[in-house]
Amino acid sequence: MSTGRKPRAKKAALVWERPEPERRPAPAPLSREGIVQAALELADKEGLDAVSLRKVGAALDAGPMRLYGYVATKEELLGLMVDEVYGEMTSEGRIRGDWRKALRALAHRMRRAAREHPWFIDLLGGRPHLGPNALAHLEASLAAVSDTPGFEDIDAVMLAVMTVNAYVIGAIRTEVSELRAELQSGRNKAEWQTATGPYLQRMIATGDFPTLDKVLRDATHPSLDIVFDKGLECVLDGIAARLLR
Repeated sequence: MSTGRKPRAKKAALVWERPEPERRPAPAPLSREGIVQAALELADKEGLDAVSLRKVGAALDAGPMRLYGYVATKEELLGLMVDEVYGEMTSEGRIRGDWRKALRALAHRMRRAAREHPWFIDLLGGRPHLGPNALAHLEASLAAVSDTPGFEDIDAVMLAVMTVNAYVIGAIRTEVSELRAELQSGRNKAEWQTATGPYLQRMIATGDFPTLDKVLRDATHPSLDIVFDKGLECVLDGIAARLLR
């Protein structure tokens, strides 16, 4: 006797587990790896907004409809691109040393990746990425901390790793924003400071901004590399102090 219920539609596998179509030699051979590489080159040259299945297909001498057999949506394509960058980070080798040294190394890997692929930072900070390389990077981060005495509680491990990641993403986003501002305005930071300097001096002369006046007069304004390292050490010091308590 029939129950009248329709069979449930089988959910499509995530792109990481979905097989590719059979290779066809003409008009141009395609592969998921080739599609991702073409998208990476496009994003590195023109930014993330320039990436579309149509443009990637054109770069590969293939229509966008052929690409749908390998990548169903732009969201999937972006996920594959992100995972490729994580793969570049994990290819640098195993993380060694104590938890501070390990997290410091992971932070610098991500910063280098964002400098090589400035669009990468725009895809960080939301839901966790689930590609195999992203999971390998997360596993390395968690393992670097969980092997340390005092971090037996997995919640403490997660808090330490996520805190470092939050600092790194924020610092990188600030650096990338500065670079984009220079490209959009056509003026570097020194030129921008020269243009805005007289206005700031007039504002400070009002006496309403004494602390800002001290910053402009006395702060050393170190390089971005030094600022990043010092900020990271502050975060690691905070985690270490919490661990001692």
